[in-house]
Amino acid sequence: MYGVRHQIANEFPEFSAKIELLKRNDQTFSRLLNKYDETNKKIYGYEQLKQPVANTYFELKKWRLRLKDQLYSILRNHHQSNQLSS
Repeated sequence: MYGVRHQIANEFPEFSAKIELLKRNDQTFSRLLNKYDETNKKIYGYEQLKQPVANTYFELKKWRLRLKDQLYSILRNHHQSNQLSS
């Protein structure tokens, strides 16, 4: 949605506990999450201007989507590996 902050915990509410756990204990996840949050903040800033935007805005949106995919992959893999070890 336009003009809405896409917080990762809101994007994947079923993984909210895992997000907090991985944010504290997984350096890769934490780094990706920081990049996601920074990119999300820039996109939101563009959207608040309510003016035509340059290609940078669309490139940021594509970058955020790639980061989101990577974060989801880590969450899913962590979830699956925990289910197998149980």
